[in-house]
Amino acid sequence: MTLVQQKKELRQMMKQQLSKLERPSYEHLSYQIAQYLYKDKDFQSAAHIGLTLSHIPEVDTYQLIRACWEQGKKVSVPKCLPHSKEMDFRSINSFNQLECVYSNLYEPIVEQTTSTESSEIDLLIVPGLIFSKAGYRVGFGGGYYDRYLTNFQGKTISLCFTMQLLDKIPVEEHDRKIQKIITNEGVFRVI
Repeated sequence: MTLVQQKKELRQMMKQQLSKLERPSYEHLSYQIAQYLYKDKDFQSAAHIGLTLSHIPEVDTYQLIRACWEQGKKVSVPKCLPHSKEMDFRSINSFNQLECVYSNLYEPIVEQTTSTESSEIDLLIVPGLIFSKAGYRVGFGGGYYDRYLTNFQGKTISLCFTMQLLDKIPVEEHDRKIQKIITNEGVFRVI
């Protein structure tokens, strides 16, 4: 079985596991993760944070965005560019600056937001479905974040439920490591 096939099977398995997570548990676990994130020095020192607008069953990022705004931090979220498979992070200061694009995913409205250079983002919260203790991740299969991380110089953190953290996952040459993982059980420093 190829690495691509292994990742595809892992994605399906994890989506099934996450689909069993009931809403109250999802909310509570997301809250626990947020509490660990707020205490993290990389989060506390970041003036500008880049993150994806979550879609269940991903860890809830809407509460994180609100907390960033309350703390005076800038927030940028990605607009996906399917033709080039790249992302354009755009600064938002209201959820009213979002639109539903496809598959119930929300993205910034280009006319109401400004583009953010990767060098402006101090901390990038990198999403995924499955994570390894070595800092690798299996995303949703588009490769958008691996491309973006190639030239990103800031700090990286991924947020996940404990069930999403595995000892080892298949790694391809283009996969990029993240620096830290925060679960509902605490901060996991990458090996």
